[in-house]
Amino acid sequence: MSDKREHLRTPITCSIKIVHAELGEMLVKTRDLSDGGVFVLLDPEQAPPIGSRVTGQVQGLMEEAPIVAMEVVRAEPEGIGLRFVETQ
Repeated sequence: MSDKREHLRTPITCSIKIVHAELGEMLVKTRDLSDGGVFVLLDPEQAPPIGSRVTGQVQGLMEEAPIVAMEVVRAEPEGIGLRFVETQ
């Protein structure tokens, strides 16, 4: 099976607040990050469906981090892959 990813992943652990319209807010940890998105660790029961739009904001920085729009693009037993999307 070939890896079709465009961006190099960097393993990194930080806290990120994810907000979904129906599921509300959840504080999760990241597994890795790339220029195209981020993988976050969470229970499958908490995961928004693939195709859902969410916002995310890194927590615990000296200054407030920007809020970014993301889309759920894949689900695994340990979490979900989120792709950064541009807002209109």
